[in-house]
Amino acid sequence: MFELNGKVAVVTGAGSGIGRAIAQVFARQGAQVHILELHPDAALETVAQIEDAGGTAQSHACDVSHQEQVKEVFQAIGKVDILVNNAGIAHVGSLENTSEQDLDRIYQVNVKGAYNCLLAAVGLMKEQGGGVILNMASIAAHVGLVDRFAYSMSKGAMAAMTLSVAKDYLPFNIRCNSVSPARVHTPFVDGFIAKNYQGQEAEMFEKLSKTQPIGRMAKPEEVAALALYLCSEEAGFITGCDYPIDGGFIKLNS
Repeated sequence: MFELNGKVAVVTGAGSGIGRAIAQVFARQGAQVHILELHPDAALETVAQIEDAGGTAQSHACDVSHQEQVKEVFQAIGKVDILVNNAGIAHVGSLENTSEQDLDRIYQVNVKGAYNCLLAAVGLMKEQGGGVILNMASIAAHVGLVDRFAYSMSKGAMAAMTLSVAKDYLPFNIRCNSVSPARVHTPFVDGFIAKNYQGQEAEMFEKLSKTQPIGRMAKPEEVAALALYLCSEEAGFITGCDYPIDGGFIKLNS
């Protein structure tokens, strides 16, 4: 089950964390993986790990916020069966302490970046008779989080784009879903805590872990397993859905 033999998968932001875990499990299940990544060294490290495990992968230096770059990469790849829109950045701040520059930066990567990849992939998928898209949303698209104004805006947009694409491309055999992780323990999270909570790293990590009712953060591999299912033939009857992978955060926090 969940084989991806013969499939070509594009995973954005796969130089670390969730994206890397998704790229690795897709390759392990037989997909040819293409990594779009702003940081080439990180992408090459992911490729090396995949190849060491017997898989096939290729990296492409790409800023997803630049539409022409994205178009060129997708045209070079040529065939895309699966797109995972994972690339994204975070921001801490309420409405009043989110600057115009902060908002624009989040929009350019998290919203426009996803749009650029959707636009490039959908055309190829239509030509080849179908495909699967998975967008990385967040619990921030579903519940109010303190000091996450711009980030929540971007993830709400991701959830809405998922529904729109799923609806519009039903006639073309293109499925589109999203997943909404709660906090996932990645190098990004460690860096985020170190940057924003200097001197309180251990205390903040424990606090953020316990916001999930299950009592811990998710592992990237757990998100990757859900991504694999949703992009596999076994999920062929699923489109226009969001899947929280949140340790009970949305429904059980009270």
